Formats: sequence, structure tokens, C-alpha cells
Amino acid sequence: MAPGLYADIGKKTRDLLYKDYNTHQKFSVTTCSPHGVAITAAGTRKNESIFGELHTQIKNKKLTVDVKANSESDLLTTITVDEFGTPGLKSILSLVVPDQRSGKLELQYLHAFAGVNASIGLNPNPMVNFSGVFGSKALSVGVDVSFDTATSNFTKYNAALSLTNPDLIASLHFIIQVPLSGLSCHTASLEMRAR
Repeated sequence: MAPGLYADIGKKTRDLLYKDYNTHQKFSVTTCSPHGVAITAAGTRKNESIFGELHTQIKNKKLTVDVKANSESDLLTTITVDEFGTPGLKSILSLVVPDQRSGKLELQYLHAFAGVNASIGLNPNPMVNFSGVFGSKALSVGVDVSFDTATSNFTKYNAALSLTNPDLIASLHFIIQVPLSGLSCHTASLEMRAR
């Protein structure tokens, strides 16, 4: 089994602690068509403000187009192509209008024993990010590195370890501070399951 991507390490524990935990009031309505079109309208009340979002998703074979418009006049567009040239390879193009510097091109590759993700910003001085995970569903090791081309410096060096079995999900993340000042164990998450 594939170990997944770097972002998947510790995800189950984070979801257990934070997913769907909301102190604000939220209302959403979703409708789907048999032709691959889904539309979701959502509103969230935070304190005295109300924020709205309209999300449209169109799927056609290996192509998915997501368009989100929110009450802050942002239009987030994501185009995803699955099986891009070879099995296991996915390409993702995302941008936010009117922010011209927000564009990003990302490639993800999942193999039986590896998951690799590379992304680059679509601007004159882009951030370049690379992450890789090796192992299996039971035990995996991953790294995450970011490079800022504007300053020619690495901005992130992270490593993680994940252990999963029927009774236990454990992950350990090492975050190296930039500028390099030492190694710190930033997050250790553990989930135990009762039988």
C-alpha cells in the first residue's frame, strides 16, 4: 500500500482533534447533477459578520475544475488532471483572482512505496516546495523542504515519521527552524483505538 503524501502524516490525529470543530454557525446547501457538476452555497457567521462562499465543481473523466467565490471578492480556481501522462501522476494548477502572485503549479506522484509532491509558485520569484514519503501504510518516513528563489535560501526543512497498526496511529514531526538554530520536536500526535 502507498504511504500517501507528506501532508497525510498525522492527518487522522489532526482530524480527530480539529476537524468539524467549529465555534461559529455555518449553513451549507449542496446540489449535484448526474453529469458531474456539484454546486455548494455556504454561509458562516463569525461574531457579528457573515461570510459567504459559492463552490462549483465540474468533473469530466480525468479533469476536475473547482471554482470558489467568497464574500471577500476572491475567486479561487483549481484545475486538476488525474493520471497526467502516467498512472499515479496528478497535476494541479491553482490561482486566486485578483491576486496575480497566487498562482501555483503542483505535481503529485503516488507509487506503491512512495509519495512525492513538488510545487512552484507562478510569479517572478517563486517558492519551490518538495516533499516525499517512503515506506508503507504501516511505517513511513517523510521530508518537506521549501526554497525561496527571491532570497536563494531554504525556508523550511521538516521531517516526519508515521506508525500505523490496528490499535495505534502515531506520528512524530521534526521542524527545523530557519535560520538554522537547531532541531525541535514540534508535534507528536498519538491516537489509540480500543478493540
